[in-house]
Amino acid sequence: MSRRKFLGWLVWLLIWIGAALYGLVKLLEKSISTQEAAKGLEPGGLASQKPSPETGPQGATQADTPLFSFLILSDLHISRDDPDTIRRVKSAFEDMSEFQTPVEALLFTGDLTEYGRDKDYKELRNLMNGYELPPVFANMGNHDYYDIWIDKQGRFKQDTMPNGKTDWQSRERFQQFFGLSKPYHDARVKDHHLILLSQETYVQEKPDVGEGAWYSEEQLTWLEERLAARPDDKPVFIMTHQPLPPAGRDGRTHQVIPAIRFRQILKPHKNVFVFCGHSHQDFQGTIEHYVKESFHYFHNSSVGRVMNRKYETVAQDKAQGMYVQVYADRVTLRGREFIARKWLSEADWTVPLS
Repeated sequence: MSRRKFLGWLVWLLIWIGAALYGLVKLLEKSISTQEAAKGLEPGGLASQKPSPETGPQGATQADTPLFSFLILSDLHISRDDPDTIRRVKSAFEDMSEFQTPVEALLFTGDLTEYGRDKDYKELRNLMNGYELPPVFANMGNHDYYDIWIDKQGRFKQDTMPNGKTDWQSRERFQQFFGLSKPYHDARVKDHHLILLSQETYVQEKPDVGEGAWYSEEQLTWLEERLAARPDDKPVFIMTHQPLPPAGRDGRTHQVIPAIRFRQILKPHKNVFVFCGHSHQDFQGTIEHYVKESFHYFHNSSVGRVMNRKYETVAQDKAQGMYVQVYADRVTLRGREFIARKWLSEADWTVPLS
């Protein structure tokens, strides 16, 4: 072979080897990229923002997806006389519409309005109509009976109470607003049971009730029958407005009054969750918001007026509520600050189901 032919053959061989090496490098790069993508990584090892097809909301796998999720708002106190309450409830509606996980029911646990007047309910209706809300359920609070304190000029007039009005009219106004035949009722959403208890009278009909929640024997028997008819031990969620007194006592003003009977009804049943409002206590730095009895007992904060231990509305920029998610083996409960749009670490519980 001549020197010229040999050099030509060598150049061709080097070109062939270079092409082969280039193809091998590209093949390796493609393999590495594929493996990184399968792990949820961008090329170079940075976490990808795209969830895996098997991943649900907030990174949960399909097997870990909540069976039912709902939001509890207590003490709205809607009134044209206090536009700040309207602003705070609006913040809750706007915030919940952007949750990464669904809100499949919305529960109002009493004191929907400041005085229970027609114009207060009209204001609440206008507010609700401005948003695409999930099914809404509610019970009555003491403030929803307050129309009897208001005179014809719209002034709070204690010495002329009931100012030509009745407790019955307040109940009727609430029932008509929600299409109910009684102030207490229950519902099933996604095969989960919601029970909403309401005080059935106020100080005109029963002066000794004060600001407490009086439940009739009819309502308590109804509750007992609803719980006895449970086909399984799935969690059941019971809403009151006023809180319970300490165990062993019947309540008085600002409390559930037939409390001993109430606790007796709940005692035989597993996985019962009870929620109250009324106290308006901030999730941060006030009372203990979860108490374990024979049932799981939670004190919600307020969306309309968050208060401190002295019952002062000192935080004008706060509106709070509780988000509940039911899983196959547990229930998670988290306090939400709607104006700041953040979860509150002071109100974060996971309750295993028995």
